Parts: sequence; C-alpha cells; structure tokens
Amino acid sequence: MVGLGKCSDSITKPRGDTGNRMTKNPEAQVVRALKKVNDPLCERLVALRRWFHQHPELSFQEAETAERVILELRQLGIAFDYAGVGHAVIASIDGKDMSIPAIALRAEMDGLPGDDTTGVPYSSIYPGRMHACGHCAHMAMLIGAAQLLSKNPAPGPVRLIFQPAEEKGGGARTAITDGALTGVSTIFAGHVTHDFETGKMMIRDGSVTAQSDRFCITIRGKGGHGARPHEAVDAVVISSFLIAALQTLVSREINPHHASVVTIGKIRAGSAANVIAENAELIGSIRTLRKDARQHIHRGLKRMVGAAAELHNAEIGIRIDEGYPPVVNEPVSTGIARQAASDVVGKDAVVSAEYPSMGSEDFSYYLDEIPGCFVRFGARHPNWEPIPLHSPAFDIDERVLAIGTLFFDRVARVAHERMEGLPDGV
Repeated sequence: MVGLGKCSDSITKPRGDTGNRMTKNPEAQVVRALKKVNDPLCERLVALRRWFHQHPELSFQEAETAERVILELRQLGIAFDYAGVGHAVIASIDGKDMSIPAIALRAEMDGLPGDDTTGVPYSSIYPGRMHACGHCAHMAMLIGAAQLLSKNPAPGPVRLIFQPAEEKGGGARTAITDGALTGVSTIFAGHVTHDFETGKMMIRDGSVTAQSDRFCITIRGKGGHGARPHEAVDAVVISSFLIAALQTLVSREINPHHASVVTIGKIRAGSAANVIAENAELIGSIRTLRKDARQHIHRGLKRMVGAAAELHNAEIGIRIDEGYPPVVNEPVSTGIARQAASDVVGKDAVVSAEYPSMGSEDFSYYLDEIPGCFVRFGARHPNWEPIPLHSPAFDIDERVLAIGTLFFDRVARVAHERMEGLPDGV
C-alpha cells in the first residue's frame, strides 16, 4: 500500500475557509484511513463520485446511473441482476465459504430536484437535478468496497445493493421485491453528513431516524370579492388558522421528552389580490419517534380539521399518507459496525449521537425484514462551515470516500466472523 502522497493530492482541497481559523492538518484518523488505500483506488473513488455527482437522476429514473454502476461491476468481474430502470442493481461477490448467508451492503442511486449551487467543476450538468444528499459518495464507496472484496474475498458471500428512489417512493421496497435480501442474514449502510468532521463515524444504538408521514389538507370555502369579505368564506384565513393551531399539537399535547415535529411545507391558494380564495391546500409532514405520539398527532390533525370546518362554515378534508418507518439499529449488528469502524478510524473517532435524527430513511424497510445497522460518515473538512443535507450547496470532503470504502469492506468481514451472534435472518 502507498502512503498519503498522491492519494491525498487527488482529493478536493478545502473550501469555505472562514478566515478566522488556522488551516488544520488532516486529523490522525483521516491519515490512518488514507494510508490503507492505494493511490489508484483513491483516484478511482474520486473520479466515480464526481461522475455520479455530475449526472444526478430523480427517483425511479436512474437509467444512466445504473448503467455506470453496471459498467463498474463488469470491469471488476462481479455478477449482478438488474430488472431495468426503476429497479435495483443487485451484485453478488463470492466469499471463501458460500454455504453461509450473505452480508448485504447498500447504497442509493437517486438524486434530488433542484439546481446545484456548489460551484465546483463537477457540479450537476442537468438543470433541476442535484446530488445534494451524498448518494454519489455512497455509490463510489460501495464500488470501492466491491473492488477490495473481489480481490480479497470475505469469509462468506457479500451482496451489494444499489437501490433506486430512497428520496421519494421507498425504493428499498422495490429492491426487496427484486430479491436483494434473499439469502442475506444482515445488512449495513451509511450516510455522509456535515454533523461530524471527516474522520469521525457516528454509530448509535437503537433509534437513528424518525417515522415520517405526509398529510394534505384541502379547504373549500366560498369565493368572493376582496372588498366584500362578509359574502365569502375565505380559504386563506382558514389556512392561517390551521397553520397556527396545528403547532399546538406538539407544543401543548405531546410530552416534551417525546420528540415530534409537524411542518407545513407547501400552501396553494388564491388567484388575485382582490379575489377571496375559495380553495386552499396545505401539504405537510409529521415526524415522530414513538407510536403513541404518532397516533395522537394523527387523531389531533383530524380533530382540528373537523373543528375548523365547523368554526368557519367550510368543507375541509384531510388525507394522511404513511411514510418511512423509523430506522432502529439492531444491537448485535450495531456492535459489528462499531468494531469495523474502530478498525478503520480508531476507537476514539467512533462517536454516538445524543438524540436520533428527525429525518427519515427508507433503510428502515430492510430492517423490518432482517437485522442491520445504519451509520454516518463525517464528511466536513475542519475549515468548512456546516451545510445541511439537501441544500443545493452541499458537498463533501472527498477524503471520506476512502473511509467509507474501508468501512464497507471491513464490516462485511467482521459480520461474517461473528455470524453466529446474529439473530436469525432470511
């Protein structure tokens, strides 16, 4: 293996220095990880990630992305199955003992709607599409791990899942239907984040993300002239009443210790300044960690909608669509992930989060079927200001690619070594 040298030269240079801090040398754990990755592989990871970043595709439309993943797998001589656009690319790497269940590793292929504002040379070439959630990095990491695992097989078989539509549509369910978990005992995945600096990994026991639900409230009042409001039933006024009232579901009805969020993210109403709107639509999301809190909020939404209809003499309906379940890491799998992460970045660089994220992740669908663990990779250079996921300006410190590659390679090996400690899988 070659040391830091050229490998570090291929990585993005620090951006966004605030000017009030001295530039720090890479932390010891970053250097430690990079020294384990040879220069050609490091350069390959960066090139792959940048290609994916430049060519984002939306959920269930990942045609070009899947073609590139397949090209990389073919070059490595790795067998795969692919049912076409909107499906998962599922690859299988032989292990030393093919009689035991496989360990699965997962990455997502889809991007997000929006315009990339990173300003880097590898910005998205497609207007209205961007890789603002780091899925470009996850795919590169998994292909890097595939190279390591194909050259030096793990104790048992390894399944690679490149799934569609994590952002919208729950593509994990499609991957499961495609057979991604057949013969698999446990599964691992990870996500880049600016919550931690590069070189750190977050592994949390138990709940990692929240349950997400989506709701749509439709209001039908009575339109009229803006100068004669007494003749109308104003859908905009009713909307404003509901927007304020719904927040009390969390602030006044849910135990403060039970994290919950109700957000109205989209409003449609009105046609002109002097026309009282007859119709309005409120679209929002609910995030909860506890089933009882979730049920209370669902009931409360329906109760408040009914009360508002009576109060304002309007017709108001509500539809609540179930979203992704919470991601809950299984204890044995979490121990395996923690050991693998410690082997890669060092025990001191493996951290936990005090609270679960209120975001959502369709990795939860895999965990409904088999045990597994979801981790996070710190991807913020010490000189960068944190940028949240889904921001059009989100980018990563590309040194994290080597860390993710090594983690995926190592976690598959550790899992097989400790296979007897896992709960029954598929």
